Amino acid sequence: MEDILRPIYQERASQANTLTVLSIEKKLNEGTVTDTFDTVLLIIVKELETPVYIKHYTYDNKKAALHIVREEQLKEWLLLGTNRKIVEWITQGKVLFDRNEYMANLKNELRDFPFYERKLKIGLEFAKLIRRYMDGKVFFDNKQYLDAYNHVVHALHHLARLAVIENGFHPEITVWNQVKQIEPEIFKLYEELITSDETIEKRLELLFLASEFLIHSRTRFSASHLLEIMEEKDEWTINELLSNPNLTHYSVDLGILIEFLIEKSFIEEVNVETKGQDLYHRHYRVKKEL
Repeated sequence: MEDILRPIYQERASQANTLTVLSIEKKLNEGTVTDTFDTVLLIIVKELETPVYIKHYTYDNKKAALHIVREEQLKEWLLLGTNRKIVEWITQGKVLFDRNEYMANLKNELRDFPFYERKLKIGLEFAKLIRRYMDGKVFFDNKQYLDAYNHVVHALHHLARLAVIENGFHPEITVWNQVKQIEPEIFKLYEELITSDETIEKRLELLFLASEFLIHSRTRFSASHLLEIMEEKDEWTINELLSNPNLTHYSVDLGILIEFLIEKSFIEEVNVETKGQDLYHRHYRVKKEL
């Protein structure tokens, strides 16, 4: 393989723009990490016209994929977890070229998992969890059980990823294998939801009861990134929160997370008078007694 594909990456490696080149091989009977390709070449560059550039090749009745990725895009994937394969590509890939030990340093960062980055990832994952959990409860209350089931499965997946991050690890594609070792209680909830002989209504009812405690017990810690930023000012409008550069990644999940934290008495609303009679601006602040 390497001899056939070497001209592809050697040309890139000679360019000052290239930071590192990795080769990821498909494992026996496992094509999920490489998207069924026999080989993936991952090239990280400083600058690129588009965030990602991909080319596909065939060789010896096999197939290869070339992924050229802008460094900025790589950092975003690692922060937001929007490309589940990238961590495994980095940890499992064979380094073919590494300028100034770029990949060696990146692997050390992933292993150390800096605390601020971890706190932000926990906050983002918790916001997604609350979105799915709250939407699932609405569907359940309206007896839309299949839609509720779909949201609950996603909520449990976010809860699993949250548990992995809290323990200082990056979630992998096989996140349930990680959770089975780290927090078997969450794994058991997921297993019971999908394998129980109970009716779907009963399964959801039991799961909402059990997950309520799991979510409540980690709320203060999981929301600490947002709460600490909010403590920098006496009160905030929703637009000020959405415009804060430290909160932009929360996106559409920020509003429902704030409502959840109001319900759980971590945040309180502040009514500010407007020119209209009996009409108030709704501001937010962290409850002082916390």
